[in-house]
Amino acid sequence: MKTKTLQELAEHVGGRLVGDPNILIREASTLDKAGCGEITFLSNPKYEPLVKKTKASAVIVQKEMECTAAQLIVEDPYYAFMQIVVLLHGHREHPKVGISPAAHIAQTAQLGPDCQVSQGVTISEHVKIGKNCYFYPGVFVGPKVQIGDDCIFYPNAVIYDGTIIGNRVIVQSNASIGQDGFGFATHKGQHHKIPQIGRVILEDDVEIGAGCAIERGTLDNTVIGKGSKIGDLVAIGHGTKIGPCCLLVPQVGIAGSAVIGHHVVMGGQVGVVGHIRVGNMVKIAAKAGVINDVPDEATVGGTPAIDVNKAKRAYALIEFLPEMRKKLKELERRLDDLSKENGQTTP
Repeated sequence: MKTKTLQELAEHVGGRLVGDPNILIREASTLDKAGCGEITFLSNPKYEPLVKKTKASAVIVQKEMECTAAQLIVEDPYYAFMQIVVLLHGHREHPKVGISPAAHIAQTAQLGPDCQVSQGVTISEHVKIGKNCYFYPGVFVGPKVQIGDDCIFYPNAVIYDGTIIGNRVIVQSNASIGQDGFGFATHKGQHHKIPQIGRVILEDDVEIGAGCAIERGTLDNTVIGKGSKIGDLVAIGHGTKIGPCCLLVPQVGIAGSAVIGHHVVMGGQVGVVGHIRVGNMVKIAAKAGVINDVPDEATVGGTPAIDVNKAKRAYALIEFLPEMRKKLKELERRLDDLSKENGQTTP
């Protein structure tokens, strides 16, 4: 942990300072919990009332506000906050373990310089690994895997044969990359396994969350695009193509051969059927069920997923449906009574 003056932080993020530049900042915290010597931020307007109440020494904002704390004014407060957290706290440090004698490394495997291989790691035949990669205990790397530079594999991650991994990729614990896709031919009531001859490609700067399962393609490759971040417990089916810079929140499920554009955001527990296209810059609300193509820049929600504003109106009516049904029954009864009075028969 480092201590910096507010002036140093302002220079680090390119912000404008309102207040004492010599204030010392040692930690970052939230608006409601920050205290003396801490810096916080405002990125969501609904939390503006907390700015006046915060006990933080400084707050990062987009525009000057009324508050007792010093202010660091930037274009993107959340991004600036991230930069400051990294500066003050840094990322997790990985202990230097070298190549553990308790690791199993095939003679035909190639490791670049400065790789750290912990005990219990298995690196199989004909694997190629770049420089400065870190393997925590229990990682398995299958035959003919290719890994770039500066990658991190947390405990018990499994990388199946033939997988291709770019630079600066992070695979969290217990993730499985490149296992067989869920492919079976059903004939006369029996399910016959189809060989999965594709592979998985993780492009540069991808992060895979804990417990994820990413299937290799049946014939074509499964691809996770550059800079995409996949949350915990996400399942991605065989042959799926995910574009660059997507965000998949935990528990998303995508069936095989779906095509996802760039900068797509999927909320928790979204389900996407196979063989459809989700366009670029799409946002999908949590628990939505996507069963049809989605055009570029759409925001959808619900099951089946429709325009999010229509979905909100539809779901808002659900709690009133029993009463509406009761009123409809009453209207039908009254209409029937009026018809009988007039000697008519209700159709």
